[in-house]
Amino acid sequence: MANKSQNETLLGHLQNVGSISFLEAWDLYRVRSLPRRIADLRDKGWEIRSERRTDHLGQRYVRYSMAV
Repeated sequence: MANKSQNETLLGHLQNVGSISFLEAWDLYRVRSLPRRIADLRDKGWEIRSERRTDHLGQRYVRYSMAV
C-alpha cells in the first residue's frame, strides 16, 4: 500500500476492479476492518453497495462495489 491510506487503496480497488470482499481486502491489502473502511468512504460521499452472498460451502459474506 506504500504511502496510500487504506481508504485510498480500497477506493482505487473499487474503481478499477469493481468489487471486493473481506477476504480479498485482507489478502491483498491487509485491511482487517473492511466494514469500517467502507463506512469511512461512504461518509466522504462515495456510494458503495453491499451485497450479501453465500459461497459454495454455505459461508455468508458481503461483497462491496461502487453503486452505478
